[in-house]
Amino acid sequence: MITYKGYTADIQVDAEAEILFGRVIDIKDVVTFKAKTVEEACQEFHKSIDDYLAFCEELGEEPDKL
Repeated sequence: MITYKGYTADIQVDAEAEILFGRVIDIKDVVTFKAKTVEEACQEFHKSIDDYLAFCEELGEEPDKL
């Protein structure tokens, strides 16, 4: 698991597809990402959180954190 800005993601390996895929686990909304390397997975996770927070701000809503 990795964390960023107070959010946590669980990362799984799909050996058949040769990718890593992750899901943010401590929010009610569904935020996912995928990557080919661990470094890329961390970058994609950060980007997903930043995009999610910007989207919530744009809507004028609080993020749905558990």
